[in-house]
Amino acid sequence: MSESGPDLRLSLPLIALFKGVVYADQGNENWQRLLDGQAAIRDHVAVLGLELIVDEAEGYAFLRQRPEQEEEHALPRLMARRQLSYPVSLLLALLRKKLAEHDAGGGDLRLVLSREDIADLLRLFLPDSANEAKLMDRVGMDINKAVEMGFLRKLRGQDDQYEVRRILKAYVDAQWLAEFDQRLGEYAAHGAAE
Repeated sequence: MSESGPDLRLSLPLIALFKGVVYADQGNENWQRLLDGQAAIRDHVAVLGLELIVDEAEGYAFLRQRPEQEEEHALPRLMARRQLSYPVSLLLALLRKKLAEHDAGGGDLRLVLSREDIADLLRLFLPDSANEAKLMDRVGMDINKAVEMGFLRKLRGQDDQYEVRRILKAYVDAQWLAEFDQRLGEYAAHGAAE
């Protein structure tokens, strides 16, 4: 920091990172500042027990708690862990699988789904219900949670259309996805039991 004030080249991307995920497509200068200052940002957040994750190909960056090493003193958690409900974790897993299928098919980089498309993904794994309005309300709450967490983004001017954010790939990794079919069986059994 200089006498005249903070170094905005680092301060602005750091503040954006502490608020959440920074995307390349957000149309601001933070992405380029983040790329230019990666080494300094990594050093800065490391003293807090955090690590900078940047995926230039997918266009996102975020901070996460650095895994504890045996020789280190454990620092208090700065990044909160969120306990997800069964329906929200199921939704995220199904969206991640859909994103993998979409990527394998090539074409458009963005995966956009309607509320009805998302409900269809979940329908098999939720308890049978004759009340379609109740099902859509429940799906709507789960979608809103996924939007709040940054995994879905509601498209402006398009009712009930959502973009699946690519950051989901960092949270639901390929190894977990490989075990997904086994988990789907468990989820289907859980859904039938509710």
